[in-house]
Amino acid sequence: MTVAESRKELKQKKRRKWLYWVGGILLFLLLAGGGFAWYVWDKIHDTVNTMHEPLDRDKDPKRQEEINSIFKDKKSINILLLGVDEREGDRGRSDTMILMSLNPKTDSMKMLSIPRDTYVNIPGRGMDKINHAYAFGGVELSVQTVEEAFDLPVHFYGKINMEGFELGVDALGGVTIDNHINFTQDGFHFEEGNIRLNGKEALAYIRMRKSDPRGDMGRNERQRAIVTAAMNEAASFSSITKVGEILDIVGNNVNTDLQMKNMQALFTNYLGTRANIDTMEISGSGQIIGGIWYYIVPEAEFSRISTEIKDHMEAN
Repeated sequence: MTVAESRKELKQKKRRKWLYWVGGILLFLLLAGGGFAWYVWDKIHDTVNTMHEPLDRDKDPKRQEEINSIFKDKKSINILLLGVDEREGDRGRSDTMILMSLNPKTDSMKMLSIPRDTYVNIPGRGMDKINHAYAFGGVELSVQTVEEAFDLPVHFYGKINMEGFELGVDALGGVTIDNHINFTQDGFHFEEGNIRLNGKEALAYIRMRKSDPRGDMGRNERQRAIVTAAMNEAASFSSITKVGEILDIVGNNVNTDLQMKNMQALFTNYLGTRANIDTMEISGSGQIIGGIWYYIVPEAEFSRISTEIKDHMEAN
């Protein structure tokens, strides 16, 4: 073998060795990535099973046929979000009620904040504050009350313990919002303009209403802003090291009647709706009835809200 041939063979051996190293590293990364993907997938399944809490209506086979048809045809869906302060021995009340209408065909969303003192008929209980529906009959009665008051279907619900909301915001690394009023709440001061909030600050931010000249309407606006900011943070979240932590927080503090396949469909076909969010408010006035303050909403206003959301749902 000549010197030139020896050098050529040595180069080929080095090249093969280098390819083995590169191939080995790539294989390791693929296995690690696959292992992490499996871990996340398995963790998501566990989380969904933990948080899944169907309502009585979900026992009806016709309901499942309707839901399957909605997702198959990519129809609009309405989701009722309930923020609840639950204490031991006390079911609590739904201090936050937001109705979200998602239309995947127009990639748009309507977000309606429902003032907690809104005077409505609670099925089986009569006229009362809408947030009392949760105290009387939990999620089931809250959904029925919203459906009847606004003449709209509520396809799914999501209930979050507000303590879990605080932990979730922290796990995301905080949220950024555009604050329109200078105020102090629970020891935190909030300047006007773009501000970054941690979990405790975000919770204080959405609870303030007494120092707001708009009262509950201003509070509702801040709730919508925080929910929107949290959705944007979650959609752009890239820290794989915190996925398990976030899923644990969600599993321990969130309940929903969405099944795994429904969540997959939401992520695939409805994620784009968050890019075009139109917030809605309910016009009414305060009135004292029997010594209790209520937010009185005219029938014409209920009809306006109902028509606007129905038009949104049917748009192509």
